[in-house]
Amino acid sequence: MSMTSLATSDVRDTAQPDLAALKTRQQGTWSSGDYAVVGTTLQIVGEQLCESLDVRAGQKVLDVAAGNGNASMAAARRWCDVVSTDYVPALLGRARERAAAERLKIEFQEADAEALPFPDAGFDVVMSTFGVMFTADQDKAASELIRVCKHGGKIGMANWTPDGFIGQIFKTIGKHLPPPAGVKSPALWGTKARIEEMFGAQASSIKAEPRHFVFRYRSPEHWLQVFKTYYGPLLKAFAALEPAAQAALTSDITAQIERFNRSGDSAVVVPSEYLEIVITRR
Repeated sequence: MSMTSLATSDVRDTAQPDLAALKTRQQGTWSSGDYAVVGTTLQIVGEQLCESLDVRAGQKVLDVAAGNGNASMAAARRWCDVVSTDYVPALLGRARERAAAERLKIEFQEADAEALPFPDAGFDVVMSTFGVMFTADQDKAASELIRVCKHGGKIGMANWTPDGFIGQIFKTIGKHLPPPAGVKSPALWGTKARIEEMFGAQASSIKAEPRHFVFRYRSPEHWLQVFKTYYGPLLKAFAALEPAAQAALTSDITAQIERFNRSGDSAVVVPSEYLEIVITRR
């Protein structure tokens, strides 16, 4: 989940990245700010994913890189037995607060998406919304999702696409802070080709549906202020730049917001494309 690793959708094979160091930086990035402030606005994505997965009451569901628990909440509302995981303890704390407020029964556990502490084939449904796509070692994370899912079970994800609004925001950040050499872009998780590459051999079916989440804010300035304050990747990006470079990044991000904005007035109504994926485990 590094602040720049979604900047480009290419794969750089000329260098071997230090994935352990990258993971440490990512964890620091997502521990900064307060992602829950942004994450809670994405709740509709978790609800839609559970509908697309056709989850059933009583199913064992694992939410991987759950953040503040959007998909976990959605599954718990459908009377599933939910385990919600993330490697940022503070985010799990936010999710616990939400679950307690809504009287939802969810088990929370700190866990690394690349080394899940669960037995093989332990869950009927394994899912992630804008989470597992940011892992340092993509193939390892994908293999873990497959491993813990039952044969005949389902793996569901919502991943930002390279050409959508958030994909373009990270690409813009990358122009100012280039990503480490050799790192695969998280945006690859938002392409059907990469999903088939990682999951195809273990899948009896893969459904990939482009969808849009709509960001709704008071103004471009409001969107940027919220994300600079609470969204770790943007907070860290601005902190790493000198004032003049910060101003240039602000200008470029504002231009992206205006390019995607469909409000017709001073407000922000920005559709951001993501790929909703439903995989049936072979």
